[in-house]
Amino acid sequence: MDQEQTAKIRLEHLSFFYGERQALDDISFEVRANEIFGLMGPARSGKSTLLKVLNRLSDLVPNARVLGRVLLEGENILDPGCDLVSLRRRVGLVLSRPVPLPRSIFDNLALAPRLAGRAGGKSLEELVETSLKAARLWDEVKDRLRDSALNLSGGQQQRLCLARTLAMEPEVILLDEPTSGLDPISTAKIEETLFQLKSSYTIILVSNNTKQIARVTDRVAFLLMSKLIEVGETSKVFTEPKDQRTDDYITGRFG
Repeated sequence: MDQEQTAKIRLEHLSFFYGERQALDDISFEVRANEIFGLMGPARSGKSTLLKVLNRLSDLVPNARVLGRVLLEGENILDPGCDLVSLRRRVGLVLSRPVPLPRSIFDNLALAPRLAGRAGGKSLEELVETSLKAARLWDEVKDRLRDSALNLSGGQQQRLCLARTLAMEPEVILLDEPTSGLDPISTAKIEETLFQLKSSYTIILVSNNTKQIARVTDRVAFLLMSKLIEVGETSKVFTEPKDQRTDDYITGRFG
């Protein structure tokens, strides 16, 4: 079996430009199915840009330009004919700052499936419950599903946004700093959730917290100034980095 078939996502010589500024420079690596893959590096290294390319939110950037290929199970998602609605159902993005809709908890999860033609009634209720349970939020909100989602705590809102992504039944979950600004207890709940989700989803996690990357991920890529410096098993990258710049970053000498 070739590499394209064994990889859930494969980046081949991916470059991305904001006008004249290059945010990603010839990036190539693969993400395997059912792993938590980490992206680490200092600010402006291209981590968040890479996530946006993976579900084509980068298309919304004026004067942007992309080169290379991104294969999702062998299909190049950068092809002009790619169905973006289908892609964004398969590859869901959770942003660093939770943005719940000014609606009930239930409607936050049910709205997008309804718009996508999901049947109403019991099946929709089951989808909401399943998604909240997967995000480890069900027990905290099951008795107030009709309450406004804006009344939830920051950590609960972040898990709600994760549940909202899960309600679309994606294959890949992209997480951009999902615990930034959260307290240690909320952070721990998010991390526990990721371990539970790994058996059913492929997860790509961007984090500026190297300790979190070390705790949570199976493999990791280190980006620096738009370039890929190193990629490999997290335990090996953190204990035996191949590049001095990687060691300098994870030991806090810069970043």
